[in-house]
Amino acid sequence: MRIGIDIDNCISNFDDVLLEEYLKHDKELRNTGIINDKPYHITVGMFDWSKEENDDFYYNNIQRIAMSLKPLNNAKDVIDKLKADGNEIYIITSRDNGEYINPEKMTREWLEKYDIYFDRLILTGRHEKGPVCKENNIDIMIEDSIKNCEDIENNGVKCYIMDTRYNKHETRFERVKRWNEIYSKISSFYKKDNKERINVILDTDTYNECDDQFALSYMLLSQDRFNIEAITVAPYHHDNDISVEEGQEKSYQEILKICNWLNFDTRNKVFKGSNGYIENGNNETNEAVEKIIEIAKKNDKTYIMAIGAITNVALAIKKAPDIINKIEIIWLGGHSPICDNNKEFNFRQDVQAIKEIFESKVDLTIIPCKSVASNLKISIYELEHYLKGKSELCNYLCSRFYNDGIHGIQTRRVIWDISVIAYLINKDWFEEKKMDCPKINKDLSYSFNKNDRKIKFVTYLNSDKIYNDLFNKLVKDN
Repeated sequence: MRIGIDIDNCISNFDDVLLEEYLKHDKELRNTGIINDKPYHITVGMFDWSKEENDDFYYNNIQRIAMSLKPLNNAKDVIDKLKADGNEIYIITSRDNGEYINPEKMTREWLEKYDIYFDRLILTGRHEKGPVCKENNIDIMIEDSIKNCEDIENNGVKCYIMDTRYNKHETRFERVKRWNEIYSKISSFYKKDNKERINVILDTDTYNECDDQFALSYMLLSQDRFNIEAITVAPYHHDNDISVEEGQEKSYQEILKICNWLNFDTRNKVFKGSNGYIENGNNETNEAVEKIIEIAKKNDKTYIMAIGAITNVALAIKKAPDIINKIEIIWLGGHSPICDNNKEFNFRQDVQAIKEIFESKVDLTIIPCKSVASNLKISIYELEHYLKGKSELCNYLCSRFYNDGIHGIQTRRVIWDISVIAYLINKDWFEEKKMDCPKINKDLSYSFNKNDRKIKFVTYLNSDKIYNDLFNKLVKDN
């Protein structure tokens, strides 16, 4: 998970030190003492200072005070444990608010002084954390400000409010008082969210257009979630342009190229699949089919992420039907059940393979293209804004998007295949519905009749969450 943490009053003892400094200065000023022990804040009405006296002291001393802070009890140890558990730590602080001379330098020096681990430091202005948490795909934020908590949760991010004297009346947010409690809650959340590593096979027609390259890169950059067992090459062809055999070789070489960029060892990992379709009478086994069967039999559970024609997977099930109890398929193919046909590339290439899958009773989730994955449309201008110049891989992905060599130059496309990867990274970004397995009609439409075979159709995906996660991984890891 990606955990966001505020600094002041969350990692540091900010208000305790600030109160000590105010009490000390009050003795020098008039020695009146605290006149209101339940103010909105120390700086607002706790002492009988005028606004000018308060501002003069605060702004002339806040830099010194901030550098004198110390970490709260167990904060460093728990952050280290959270990192060791595989989480990413994002320090998100509102110190870019005009109060400090060089807030980033000052903050980095303080974090380094106390050896506080972080993957990324983000400085914002006051009350700007909600959009920042959303943009950076934060799963949980630890924050003390009520207004920030409101904004963060309004942006769809879980927020724990750190207990302080000034937010004790707040009941809308889950409260935490100590760092050991924070660790316990996050560990429980982690287990509940089922984010352990899972065994996966990616079945991909990688050179078909540009989206498979994005999906393959996304998977390789998500190995905190995936134990990658194999990458198998799915068949594809384009009439009068490229044969299935040529497509196989181009896809195979494309996989090797991207794996090399991302330092993924391809030995005994990449396997060529079928050179024909079940639809056309092909029932021959191949190295991809053999590997799918081998992996399925050795693991308790293996997820097959299929982003091309589903031929290889169907052939594996035909040859070894007993694997259906040990695999789950997530397939991008066809259109939404609300559409009147399934004249879509992955679907129409091998309709018989789909029928084999439907009849097999294997666990199956379908991510439809039209009306669901189609929401992943994006422009070359957005891609280049986030990715261009970040790495050789990022530049290549941008160039393939602009002109994939098959469908011509396009400034806007759908990067369909990343939907399948994202689904297994975080199902909270999706909505789905369990339905009776449909019958495929001659015109490639679905018809639904009540039956005992249930499959899942994804009905919605959050494209912002998916693209934020993809871009962050492409940029961070390159």
